[in-house]
Amino acid sequence: MNTEKIYDVIGIGIGPFNLGLAALLDQVEEVEEIFFEQKSQFEWHPGMLIEGTVLNSSFLADLVTFADPTSPYSMLNYFHKHNRMFQFYFNEKMQVPRREYDSYGKWVSGQLASCRFGYEVSNVEEVKEKGCYKVKVKQVDEDRTEIYYAKHVVLGVGNTPIVPPGLEGTNQEDIYHTENYSFNKETLRDAKAVTIIGSGQSAAEVFYDLLQDQKYFDYRLSWFTRSPQFFQAENAKVAREIFSPDYVDYFRSLDFDTRMKGLPNLDQARKGIEQDILYKIYDLLYHRSIEREDPKVTLQAMTEMKGITEAEEYSYIVECFQWQKEKTFYHPTDKLVLGTGYKPSLPDWLEDMKEELSWEDDTHFEVDDHYRIKFKDNREHSLFTLVNIDHSHGTAATNLTLSVLRNQAIINAVCSYERFPIQKDTVFQQFFPE
Repeated sequence: MNTEKIYDVIGIGIGPFNLGLAALLDQVEEVEEIFFEQKSQFEWHPGMLIEGTVLNSSFLADLVTFADPTSPYSMLNYFHKHNRMFQFYFNEKMQVPRREYDSYGKWVSGQLASCRFGYEVSNVEEVKEKGCYKVKVKQVDEDRTEIYYAKHVVLGVGNTPIVPPGLEGTNQEDIYHTENYSFNKETLRDAKAVTIIGSGQSAAEVFYDLLQDQKYFDYRLSWFTRSPQFFQAENAKVAREIFSPDYVDYFRSLDFDTRMKGLPNLDQARKGIEQDILYKIYDLLYHRSIEREDPKVTLQAMTEMKGITEAEEYSYIVECFQWQKEKTFYHPTDKLVLGTGYKPSLPDWLEDMKEELSWEDDTHFEVDDHYRIKFKDNREHSLFTLVNIDHSHGTAATNLTLSVLRNQAIINAVCSYERFPIQKDTVFQQFFPE
């Protein structure tokens, strides 16, 4: 389909961020929107939907509630429509299972006519004379290309797994990222040794899942992280107030160099391991230690992976470096699971626009308060981004709670009035000095 019709908004990618935007826009009559996703349906980290794992955030951090608690697309309405309200109430927990959040996303996306799955956006280019963007879309199943136009484009594509140097192109049946863990779990059971690399929540969840199964399959289980220790996420109530509109405003007020220097200070709140999973790991290890038998478990911080080679008795030998002692050692393993995080996946067409963009340094483009990528010509037709904004928005970059705040700001900019008012003075502490 090729049409000269100009949409108000085209969204690229339908993960939680753009799905939340689509859900809010569904209630905004004056905006006409369409969203494209190359996958056949909504999926939220399908390789990490481990039974028993829950969201780090409250159920209130759904797609819409912080902007519109009356929305039909809230998590509470999902519970109501699926006859799970009483079960959730008696469960007495604020967090929802990861698998249920994935089900919730599928339920919302299935109701939105604006969400088109099985479509891959291959190119975006400016059409100056029309004051809009031309978006080339490929229908995946039929290998057919269509052209759409939009005054504004919202970039919400997913991130790419980080694979340590030297592991690119290795045997993916033996060495893979946590994003594929559930799909490969069965292959781990016959291994003599399994090793997890990484410092965050995903690495911890994989370790605990394998630790529970270890008694049935008897593999040696190791977990290495280069962090100084196995950091627990900061969950003190006052400390969590950095995930608020007030803190985002403060972070935005800082100059670029100060923001970049301050990002590591946010890591314990943003990237630490939830207390509950660390407690579960320790409790299980404690109970298994009663008979003082070898638990066949290694937990070691301050350790980097430097390389890997194929071996005979075990499939691989991993070269490791304990950086505080400055000591190299060699660790045998059959399987390697990488909990090494993600990096932004920016499309080639954005790279083609780099000369038109305003940059804060050589690698970070400038993003304004409304999540618009800044262009040198100050164009009115905007390219908004929900990804690659750590440098510009700090805690608002990846947090599910603040994803609604991002979408409020984008909709208000598109509408040119405050369609979804953004609340201020939301926390007890202050970030700006008097």
